[in-house]
Amino acid sequence: MPNGSIPSMEQPSSFEHPRLSRPIYDARRLKVIVIGAGCSGLLIAYKLQRSFENFELVLYDKNEDLGGTWLENKYPGVACDVPAHTYTWSFEPKDDWSSVYAGAKEIHGYFKNIATKYDLEKYIKYNRRVTKAEWNNYKGQWEVQVADPDGNTVDDSCHILISAVGLLNFWKWPEIEGLHDYKGTLLHTAKWDTSVDLSGKHVGLIGNGSSAIQILPAIAPAVSKVTSFVRSPTWVSPVQPQEQHMFSKEELNKFATDPEAHLQYRKALETGFSALWPIFLKDSEMQKTTAVGMTQMMKDKLNNKKLEDLLIPSWGVGCRRITPGVGYLETMGSDKVEVVYGSIQKITERGVVGGDGLEHPVDVLICATGFDTSLVPRFPIIGLDGKDLREEWKVEPESYFGIATHGFPNYFMIGGPNSPVGNGPVLVALEAQVDYILKLANRWQTENIHYVQPSFDAVKEFVEHRNAFMKKTVWSQNCRSWYKNNSADGNVTILWTGSTLHYLEATAEPRYEDWDFKYSGNRFAYLGNGYSQTETDPESDWAFYIRNKDDGPYLSRAKHLRSINRTGKAIQPTAPENGVKLLG
Repeated sequence: MPNGSIPSMEQPSSFEHPRLSRPIYDARRLKVIVIGAGCSGLLIAYKLQRSFENFELVLYDKNEDLGGTWLENKYPGVACDVPAHTYTWSFEPKDDWSSVYAGAKEIHGYFKNIATKYDLEKYIKYNRRVTKAEWNNYKGQWEVQVADPDGNTVDDSCHILISAVGLLNFWKWPEIEGLHDYKGTLLHTAKWDTSVDLSGKHVGLIGNGSSAIQILPAIAPAVSKVTSFVRSPTWVSPVQPQEQHMFSKEELNKFATDPEAHLQYRKALETGFSALWPIFLKDSEMQKTTAVGMTQMMKDKLNNKKLEDLLIPSWGVGCRRITPGVGYLETMGSDKVEVVYGSIQKITERGVVGGDGLEHPVDVLICATGFDTSLVPRFPIIGLDGKDLREEWKVEPESYFGIATHGFPNYFMIGGPNSPVGNGPVLVALEAQVDYILKLANRWQTENIHYVQPSFDAVKEFVEHRNAFMKKTVWSQNCRSWYKNNSADGNVTILWTGSTLHYLEATAEPRYEDWDFKYSGNRFAYLGNGYSQTETDPESDWAFYIRNKDDGPYLSRAKHLRSINRTGKAIQPTAPENGVKLLG
């Protein structure tokens, strides 16, 4: 039998598994296909390359370059909505960010440099779009169809398939009557035409989410007027410590020459994010005091009583994603901007009939209306028993910890349903997902596992827990949010049921009892020929376990965690507000 091939689930009685002639935990050939070469896809490539041997990896990306959203989004003012020094991988700092909220081009450069540093582009095939993936249970592999720019289809296959397409990469036009009857220049922030000159133009801007908040102050100096169409209020963070500024030469020099000072700065930012978690608990004191404080700060920035009544929400801070409004509120209150509140009735050839029932003619109409966040795949993903993930998730997506779902063996996701993408620091949570997936990949490679998937009961009970927990949070309040697939009162299908630190602890060790493992042959065939891996390497230390002191990891969660986070204190036996246990 060729190396790396997988025997059928049905074995004749005389079959001798090939692993029986190899030492324990022999690493068979592993092939992984990743859909997407954005930041998550690159992280998988880096970690697989760093930790694994005897593997093959392909990243298929629809674009001509890596970077995902940071390559695609080119609208004026596009930037990260968290401080740039927190938008790096935990192990790969960047000490020369130009400003607190770095622009897309600079962020793209960061990930491009990582790919170059670790030679990751060798795994990427650009201008390739995955059009179908189907699980072949007999062979124990995914059969993947990939289209090139000319429409030709190439067949590929892999043992493990990973979706790293990102949450905000499938832009769409708003469903507004008459949109494409408009005779002026029609733009979408996610599909920006950089050749369009807005100078002196009367611009209509639909939306007040993150992209609208960034684009308005960026275009205001050049245009003659902006008519901003706002359907509902939103919290805009004008918190002083996070105000935008360009780093000074002194600051940049400090970061570059004093790694410890830079590390402490990064840690302070991360700690600040994690400290925000109680805001999302709707009855917490932090939620109440933050709402009062942000209300006053928004009033101070707007300096306009009419706009205060229209734009400051009545629902809790964080029900929709909190966005740092660098210059947004001041611009909204300026003479250059007219705010039209309420749902748009229709689009005409000349402009927009707003919530006030009047037609507002504009030269350019910008749709800052976001993305499809349903998480439903855009191509067939066929799992066991012919199940199509598009149909399974048509009503509501369900996952296990945002990583996998039942019925789709050896299929994993980065940022799947109920991932911690709005609960605190983001990239470290995605790192945790990649680590978790690769732990399962390691088991597949070193045991005779046919496939692995979360159990039906585990997924269902996690969803039950999610729905019950979310009732305690501001996300469940009556605000329209992409956390709830752009609904006002649906289930929270995007976010995790706790803080980012909570997620790191929840995923630190896989709960293998929540997973279904199917084996080829006897599950103990991986024990092999009786030899250890140590004995196959004559240069290894065959007495590695002999030591002068016990320097091994602690075997209880509590002491092991303290050895990592270095608190040096015991876990508090009593719970503070809302019953949440905190580390002392």
